[in-house]
Amino acid sequence: MRTHHPTTALDEQRVPVRFKLAAAWTSFMFLYVYVDILAFYKPGVVTDILAGTVWRLDITQTWAITALSLLAIPILMVVLSTILPARASRIANLIAASVQIPFAAFNAVGEFGGSWMYFYSLGVALEVILLILVLRYAWTWPRTRPAATNAAMSASPDRDVVRA
Repeated sequence: MRTHHPTTALDEQRVPVRFKLAAAWTSFMFLYVYVDILAFYKPGVVTDILAGTVWRLDITQTWAITALSLLAIPILMVVLSTILPARASRIANLIAASVQIPFAAFNAVGEFGGSWMYFYSLGVALEVILLILVLRYAWTWPRTRPAATNAAMSASPDRDVVRA
């Protein structure tokens, strides 16, 4: 025999913008890394890497520094989204996401028309969706009223409590 238990509504706590941004950047990084890792299974990729080339580019220290620098942007945005002051975090997120969108698209351009086009297109589409979320969260960051406005409103006779 089953006993009917009344369901209670879950407490929908508001998620701070900083956490949303950090979560979006973290998800972006997982996608970014896993697209690269799964690409190792593409025939010839590992052979080319062992031969010293990636996407027709020679693997050199300059290539490695450039790749690390480009990867460092979203990696650092995870922590910067949470520790920078609100205004700086908003600006940094808007700039970083705006830079990463064309970079993500560029990574797939060489694959269009190729046999792995759908794989790269899906990866880029998911990355761009997350970057658009970053832009949206940063752009619509909640504002607070200036202190003078808060003080004026609290002192306003219209805001006083009427007592009977």
